[in-house]
Amino acid sequence: MTTTTTTTTTSASIPAPVACSSTHRHCLPCTQRRGSAAASAAAVVALLLATSAWLSLVFSSPSIRLHWAHIRTSASPFRRASPPPLPGPSTRVPPPTGPPNRLRPLSLRHLVFGIGGSAHLWPRRREFVRLWWRPGAMRGHVWLDDRVPRPPRNSSLARSLPPVRVSEDISRFRYTNPTGHPSGLRIARILSETFRLGHRGSRWFVLVDDDTIVCPDNLVAVLAKYDWTEMAYVGSPSESHSANTYFSHAMAFGGGGIAISYPLAVALAGMMDECIERYPKLYGSDDRLHACISELGVPLSREYGFHQWDIRGNAHGLLAAHPVAPFVSIHHVEAVDPIYPGLSTLGSLKRFTKAMKADPMSFLQRSICYDKRRKLTFSVSLGYVVQVFPTIVLPRELERSEQTYIAWNKLNNRNEFDFDTRDTYRSVCKKPVLFFLRDIERDGNTTLGSYRRVKGRDNLKKKVFCFPRTPPLPDMNEIQVFGTPLSENWHLVPRRLCCKLNQRRYGTLKIAVGQCDHGASGSAAGSL
Repeated sequence: MTTTTTTTTTSASIPAPVACSSTHRHCLPCTQRRGSAAASAAAVVALLLATSAWLSLVFSSPSIRLHWAHIRTSASPFRRASPPPLPGPSTRVPPPTGPPNRLRPLSLRHLVFGIGGSAHLWPRRREFVRLWWRPGAMRGHVWLDDRVPRPPRNSSLARSLPPVRVSEDISRFRYTNPTGHPSGLRIARILSETFRLGHRGSRWFVLVDDDTIVCPDNLVAVLAKYDWTEMAYVGSPSESHSANTYFSHAMAFGGGGIAISYPLAVALAGMMDECIERYPKLYGSDDRLHACISELGVPLSREYGFHQWDIRGNAHGLLAAHPVAPFVSIHHVEAVDPIYPGLSTLGSLKRFTKAMKADPMSFLQRSICYDKRRKLTFSVSLGYVVQVFPTIVLPRELERSEQTYIAWNKLNNRNEFDFDTRDTYRSVCKKPVLFFLRDIERDGNTTLGSYRRVKGRDNLKKKVFCFPRTPPLPDMNEIQVFGTPLSENWHLVPRRLCCKLNQRRYGTLKIAVGQCDHGASGSAAGSL
């Protein structure tokens, strides 16, 4: 056969290579067959490596898969589409360089106030602003809709007020709410107009109305809890359930005050005019501001010391049952009765702010203690009133606000309010005897408040209808309350204060009120 012959010939001598046709592949030389085998082996090895890489990609850990994906993407001749950019750069303000302890604590100089008012009401309401404004220690402006006569530059009136500015024209903006007023547009822009003035070193912008009383020290303490280099929106909703339902339960009402951190102010100042154009149907300024903040995705940080005070009438029930939180503000001070009996609205607010300045953190904080032998209950609201009940009243009931007021919409049912309320006592035999603050002084770290008995119309009824049970403390005309300062961090984890009844002498009862010791219980902590 040809194959045998060829083999024999090859073993005898090495002839010239024999040309083979494509149909006789078995006639290839040995060297060519070895080359073909090597190529096949290389292909098999490549296939095994590829298979191994694929298996490792499928069954490996996430970190390894990311590594292979990176290699494949970098080797790919196609460019992968990048994700769409976020809407605007980050507005986080980097902290100052250096060790963290070099960051100065928050102070009044870091706050910038924007006070909204009107030229028509300013001559009267400026007296309210004078009660809490601190010239030289505070920064900000009053924003009016028109010019007003300026007091003499060196007069006490001019030195005791923030500078007044006139807001920009708002006629170019749409306003279609049928029941509101376009001034809501102007007041909503106070933040951006204040920001553009370039207050150096500012960390917070605080917006309030000209009929609002503010406690600056407590405001600083509350805002110090937050990181001002992040977007923060601080305030409180209304006391009225109807108002919160109409506007938003997550909105800070402007009368009670709105605090906005610097990064959020930066973002709002850049979008405010464009944003308010999207909301021509809204009612006022605070709901427009809330709408723009909602577009940025920043939620409300609620603080219970901000009080919108959407109430009318007698505010006694709210002041006597203030939340266990630092008092920051009250609004609508002209819409309620004078806080202290027998005084005008302005006279009451002067006494109110005097007590507030004497010991800001303790102001309006409550304490409950008992005289078990006489079965009397003492409920103290520092700087405002001492209530003496003729029976034992448990703290759970006293913590509810007695409904001595009506809502802003003139409704007076309990479901109208977004906090715990209780009905007033109908029986004169259950009503407390009230001792309202008459004066307060500070002696070092201690405050001494004098609370005088109020003789009301029910005194005669109590003597007649409650016999033989006489009204409590019939021979007492004054209660002196000694207050000790609270710790610097009390407001971080607040607790109702403790009190202790001291001796009675010459028609005067003394009560000591202060921060409870750890683990304090019994009558001093308000329990039986």
